[in-house]
Amino acid sequence: MHIFINSLWIFSIFAFLGWLCEFIPRTIKKRKLTNPGFINLPFSISCGAGSLLIYLAFSKWTNYFMIFFAAIIMLTALKFLCSMLFEKLFGFKWKDYSKKTLNLNGYVGLFEALSYGVIAVLLVMFAFNPIKSLSAAMPTWLAILIPAIITGLIIADFIITIITIILLRRNLKQMNNISELLEEGTEETSNEELRAIYEKRMIKNKVFRNRLVKAFPDMQSLNYEKQLEEIKDYFNVIRERNDEEYEKKYESPKDRPFASGLSFTKLFWLFFVGCIAGTVLETIWAFFTLGHFEIRVGLVWGPFIPVYGGGAVLITLCLYKLHKANDITIYLASAVIGATFEYFCSYFQEKFLGTVSWDYSDTPFNIDGRTNLTFALIWGLLGLFWLRYAYPVFSRWIEKMPKKLGSTLTVIFAVFLVIDSACSIAAVYRQTQRHNGIPPKGIVEETIDYCFNDDYMSFVFPHMCKPEDWGK
Repeated sequence: MHIFINSLWIFSIFAFLGWLCEFIPRTIKKRKLTNPGFINLPFSISCGAGSLLIYLAFSKWTNYFMIFFAAIIMLTALKFLCSMLFEKLFGFKWKDYSKKTLNLNGYVGLFEALSYGVIAVLLVMFAFNPIKSLSAAMPTWLAILIPAIITGLIIADFIITIITIILLRRNLKQMNNISELLEEGTEETSNEELRAIYEKRMIKNKVFRNRLVKAFPDMQSLNYEKQLEEIKDYFNVIRERNDEEYEKKYESPKDRPFASGLSFTKLFWLFFVGCIAGTVLETIWAFFTLGHFEIRVGLVWGPFIPVYGGGAVLITLCLYKLHKANDITIYLASAVIGATFEYFCSYFQEKFLGTVSWDYSDTPFNIDGRTNLTFALIWGLLGLFWLRYAYPVFSRWIEKMPKKLGSTLTVIFAVFLVIDSACSIAAVYRQTQRHNGIPPKGIVEETIDYCFNDDYMSFVFPHMCKPEDWGK
């Protein structure tokens, strides 16, 4: 049992650390955030699996000289076989070492092989024992749950990535066939139909394909280099199109669509969308971290979390003019803005309503328990994704609404959110008074107590409590 738990931890920890060791230099070199991993999550399966093999094979060895050479032979052979198998199955070579000195068919180089031995010795000497002590100090269920969830997510992501590669290769093959037909020349009508099919193939499964093309700039196809280059060019066009959304100008007011530019109406709809998106994210996060479904909302009615809506608006206002800045600048700015906003939301909730909905006091690098480094980094990712991809798309969708319908819906939803917010504040205020033994005064407070009793409030706000009761 202990070997199984330790294996899960070693795989999870070194999968992340291996990914981080590739992420940092590649991000610095390209001056933009670049996921270097094979999968979408920030984990390197090869580093995790390699570290696990070293643990299982050499953790009890005491001769470091033997570990060094045995690890070189074992991991080099494994890397060679996996790379060759991958190329045969999918027709792609992710990393090409053919230009490096003393390489094996371009699958692995001498420097990489020697590094395997050094890493193996360092892991056996310094890493495995502290990790074993860490897992042993935890309750058994927690020691299994955390790495098991991470490993499960990695496996699911791996399967999705493999399916994406298979679809990518299939589409590339069909694009290549269409390209050959276009070069041969057919009737004009047939050419137009073929071009339409070609473009459709190019954008199919674009989210995952964009990820693959960006993550592996040195990705080589054995047969479809032309099609890969066209896909890369296509995503550059998408980036330019998204940038244009921040610089739209209209000669006449009549030409302006509904909620054009960074107007109050546009900001309201961004707030509305952000509130709902936050509920979805929090619900998913709760499911994977707690292992069960629970309500995560910020208002008594509807799927709304104003912290996320306000964060979307604040990040948009602060970073709107920085849309052409590099990814690192946007990421760091989003992290600071998001964490600061989260801090003040917690501060005002506690000072004015006497309650808290989150407390990070037991987490590392926290600020008064109101925010911490982990969530600041998450805010950075959300802000970068929002500014680069989500905002331009939502902006176009919002502007497509008919002006009369859009204006009517804006008023209706704005009034609803104001009433919802007022009722939420009143419900929280009365809940605090009830807990302090203060009876209702008048029919309004009696109605609030009836509609938003303790059972309802516990269901809607399961984590909200007094600051001194947090963690009980």
